[in-house]
Order: sequence, then structure tokens, then C-alpha cells
Amino acid sequence: MRISILLCSIALLFINAKCSTSHNEETGSTTSTISDTTKASSIGLKVGQQAPDIILPDKEGKMIPLSSLRGKYVLVDFWASWCGPCRFENPNVVRLYQKYSEQGFDVYSVALDADRTKWLNAIETDGMNWNHVSDLKKWESTVVPLYKIESIPMTFLLDKNGKIIAKDLRGEELKNKLASIFEGKKN
Repeated sequence: MRISILLCSIALLFINAKCSTSHNEETGSTTSTISDTTKASSIGLKVGQQAPDIILPDKEGKMIPLSSLRGKYVLVDFWASWCGPCRFENPNVVRLYQKYSEQGFDVYSVALDADRTKWLNAIETDGMNWNHVSDLKKWESTVVPLYKIESIPMTFLLDKNGKIIAKDLRGEELKNKLASIFEGKKN
């Protein structure tokens, strides 16, 4: 019984957690943290805005623009192989991708990684068979200021024209939003 309670507590931590990194210019040290996300952030891009285009290399080095996915509903997923909450959410995104990809849903995953091998291993291990891009510059990536990323996982759901229709959806919220789009069910 105690083990079950402990496992449930750990799962809840990851559901409401994000990874962030801060860099101390004086010491040159970098600190990674996992924080609670029960307070919604009003910083960054807003629902209703056009999503800025991203053009980064995929796993093979080919430049893939986010705009190349216009005509589909796209989840722009900022994550990293080293981010526990990101990896915890990946199975949910895999299930939803498998369910809705033939109906016009796609995922454009942007990894804030520095280690190519760890990035590619995480993609394979988690079974994520969609578009993956990264410049392997971690928090120094050009997308961090462009999308005002302060922590990950961070997601933006785009409509067929590239407009942001929801942000920071995970778990049941993402499942319900996609059901409302593809199955006509209300949230």
C-alpha cells in the first residue's frame, strides 16, 4: 500500500513538473531544476498568435521548417532527453499521435539537448515516430528566445494555418483538446 502511494505521489510530481536551467555568469555554472507548474505562466506567446517559424536540422541533418506542416494540426513540443517530466509525458503523446496522425495531427518535437547520442536514444526508446529537430545547443538554442521558453516540457498546439490554439497542454488536457478537434467532443 505504501509503495502504491509513493508511486502515485511521484507520478503527480511529474505531471505538474517542468525542467528549467539557469546559468550563473559569474561562476560559469549551470543549475537544472524541476519545479511545480500548478501556477499558470502568462509569459511568452499567446493563444491566437501566429506561431513563429522554426527551421532546425532533423536527426539526419536536413533542415525542417515548422511551416512545412501547415495544413495539419501540429503539437510543437519542446523537450529534452534529460528532462524527467518530458520523458514521463512522451507515452501520452505517442498514443495521441498514433490515434490522430491519419486524421491530420502531427508533432514537431524540438529538443533542447546537447548530446546527439542521448537525444537519438531517447527518441528510439520512447517510440516517437514523428518530426524531431534540434540544433543541440540546449538552452542556447535560437528557439528559446523565439518562443520565450523558460522551462520544459512546453507545448503549443497549432491549427492548420499555424496559429496557436492552445499552449502547455499535457495529459488529459491534451487528450481532451484533440478529441474536441478530431471527434467533435467538447472539452
